[in-house]
Formats: sequence, C-alpha cells, structure tokens
Amino acid sequence: MGRRAQGGAGDLAQEAARILVEEQLTDYGLAKRRAAERLGLSSRSALPDNARVEAEVLAYQRLFGGRAYAERLRLLRKTAVQAMKLLSDFEPRLSGALVSGAISAAHRVQLHCFPGQPELVDVFLAERGFEVETDERDYRYGDGRVESVPLARFEAGAVGVDVALFAPGQERRSPLSHSNGRPAPRLNLAEAERLAALDVETLY
Repeated sequence: MGRRAQGGAGDLAQEAARILVEEQLTDYGLAKRRAAERLGLSSRSALPDNARVEAEVLAYQRLFGGRAYAERLRLLRKTAVQAMKLLSDFEPRLSGALVSGAISAAHRVQLHCFPGQPELVDVFLAERGFEVETDERDYRYGDGRVESVPLARFEAGAVGVDVALFAPGQERRSPLSHSNGRPAPRLNLAEAERLAALDVETLY
C-alpha cells in the first residue's frame, strides 16, 4: 500500500488503513486526516466513510498481518469470552472491532453490559482483584442523539478490556459503531464463543 499520486477515495481509505495498523491507532477520523495530509490533499477533500476504511484494514491485515495478527485476534477473542463468563450476571455482549477482525495492536476488548447500577460492575471486578479505571464514552445513535455511557476499564493479562455500562433494557437499542457508523454488533456469549472458535488463519 504505497503512496499514490492521485489521492482518490480508494487511495485515502488504503492509506488510512495502513496508518491505523502500522501506527497502532483506533481513531478512524484521525487516521483519515493523517492520510489526507500525507497524500497532499486539501483539508476540504472528501474523506472515505469508516466502513470503507474498515474493509481496507481487513484487506491490509490479510496481506501483511501474518501470524502476529492472527495470534493477537485469537487472544483478544478468547479473552472476550473469558470476560463475558466472568461478567455473566450483567448480560454482557461483545462489540467493537473484534467482531469483524479489523483490529490493530491498539485495540482492546469491547463489552456492553447492562447492570442495575454502573457501580455494581466496578465493585464486582475490584472484589475479584482487578484494578478498575472508571471513565465515560460517548455513543451516537441512529437518530443523531449522543449519550455518555459509564465505562469500566481493566487489564486481563496482556489484553485490555473496556466495559460500557448501559442502562437495563437497552440491549436492543444498539449505538452506532465507532469504526463503521453502522449499528454496533452485540454478540451474546454463545455467539462470541463461536467467533472465538473460528480458524483465524482463514482471514489471510
């Protein structure tokens, strides 16, 4: 994926994907802006949508990711299943880039949980020896609304896990994906286990 003179939408998407992987980013907007700058395009140039960039990330990893990418994706998905079993009382769902496989080394496991109170998850994890960092994350919905959701972050060995704490009853009201702008996938435990059992090497 070398630099191209024309700087069309396809070139921009490919360059953004390369930046995401090689510079270990998760912010698609930042990667697209860097790509436009490096291709010498105006700040007013039309940028490719995130879905196109996500497709190029997968294509890049199939070509160049090799065993390191496959092993990282396998580890992330295995850790996701383990974390979902741990948090089973809070109706966990797997979301984020792990579902498609369009990851860089910077990606963490993304779970959505639905506790009666966000603090319940923080206390639950702390009682089991995890050091929990609390935060918030903005989620956008299809109607244009943006809502701030509490976040519990912890480390599971070499893998980071982010748990977004949605209100009970929000299981079917999926926010838009940060990566592709579509309704975010939400896999239950059985679906996540099937995903983790896939032969990752078939991706490249």
